[in-house]
Amino acid sequence: MSEEQTLVSGVVAPDGINGEYVATPEDAVPRLRRSAGTAGLASVEEMDRTEHLAAVRAGDIGSVHSWELVTAVDGPGTRLTVFLAGCPLRCLYCHNPDTLRMRDGEAVRVEELLRRVRRYVPVFKATGGGLTVSGGEPLMQPAFLTRLLEGAKAMGVHTTIDSSGFLGSQASSRLLDALDLVLLDVKSGLPDVYRATTGRELQPTLDFGRKLVAHGKEIWVRFVLVPGLTDGYDNVEAVADYVASLATVTRVEVLPFHQMGRDKWERLGATYQLEDTQPPSPELVERVRAQFRTRGLTAY
Repeated sequence: MSEEQTLVSGVVAPDGINGEYVATPEDAVPRLRRSAGTAGLASVEEMDRTEHLAAVRAGDIGSVHSWELVTAVDGPGTRLTVFLAGCPLRCLYCHNPDTLRMRDGEAVRVEELLRRVRRYVPVFKATGGGLTVSGGEPLMQPAFLTRLLEGAKAMGVHTTIDSSGFLGSQASSRLLDALDLVLLDVKSGLPDVYRATTGRELQPTLDFGRKLVAHGKEIWVRFVLVPGLTDGYDNVEAVADYVASLATVTRVEVLPFHQMGRDKWERLGATYQLEDTQPPSPELVERVRAQFRTRGLTAY
């Protein structure tokens, strides 16, 4: 298969914790076009490649896939969810494969996104909502993410990121100080299952969760339940044991696998390896939730 078909972007992230994330030059520069996903956001002015890369590294410009206003999905209350482009993982069940490469996003200035956040401050105050930055993987753009979170906090807005934790080394104390909540996606609990699911190693996620606890950050854990892939009893036990060790976890969400992302894979011309996988049965979902609940965790 070609690089396009396998959605490999040339990401260099040796271990996600001890190694610094480095995007390839072609991966790091988002396009300057407009699409429906970024409707309402002003375009970035034309600039040469050197200026553009400098602006990206400074966090002035980020690669954005889309944004939406949602309720009770990506954190408490009504959320403005911003999807950044770029992800170091290649999850078999990814329902947003069109967010995997930074260069497929659109260039947006941080001030432009903060203007959008400001517009919805009354809604956030009325619903207990706020800003959620998802992806892709938001920690692929730490400078941009930090400035976005800090700008929202300056408005009194509740802040959240949805992250796999694989690039936890990119989360500086400054970034964490601007966070209220982390939606931590724990893909699997056993290293071999994690590798089969994501193409990467488990340890960075484990380390990031402990880092969040050390900084006193509230965590909601998300676990995607995929029959035949992540549903093994021992794998779930390993996830539950790990989650129970994190003192700041207040909620666990068991997310049943679905096929809603299949059409995106087909439109990208990519092979979707789970096309024959069915959603988990209600009985399986309850079994997995019970594995978390037996450890005193609040699981949904």
